[in-house]
Amino acid sequence: MKAPTLRRILNAWPPFLFAGIRVVRFDDYRYAKVKLKLAWYNCNYVRTQFGGNLFSMTDPFWMIMVLKSLGNDYIVWDQAGEIRFVAPGREDVYAEFRVEEAMLDEIRTECADGQKHLRWFDTDIRTASGELIATVRKQLYVRKKKPKG
Repeated sequence: MKAPTLRRILNAWPPFLFAGIRVVRFDDYRYAKVKLKLAWYNCNYVRTQFGGNLFSMTDPFWMIMVLKSLGNDYIVWDQAGEIRFVAPGREDVYAEFRVEEAMLDEIRTECADGQKHLRWFDTDIRTASGELIATVRKQLYVRKKKPKG
């Protein structure tokens, strides 16, 4: 599936659609930009960004992007995740994801012997003006598939 098609599917996916999460850009599984709109239906008790939505807006991207970038010879799963709240989100916020070739080369090297590789990926969630709202860390489990036969 091409990245623009997946972008449209994710934008219609109920957990994103009803949380106010929108995939703004999704370029060839190497870059994504996601927006979380602040609205009456998705804010918390004190009318700031709901923490669960901040985490959700980052959830699938590292796994999908690394999996698609490495290809069918690898197994990629989310292993762990954590979020650190820095400031209250009082407006729309954004997260960006970039998969660099050097990162993929490092993962390929670590997985060359067939062993699992655990790698952390950090994502900042910021306002349009650049104010840091939260930092999300996701750990991926990556392993090269065993040859069939």
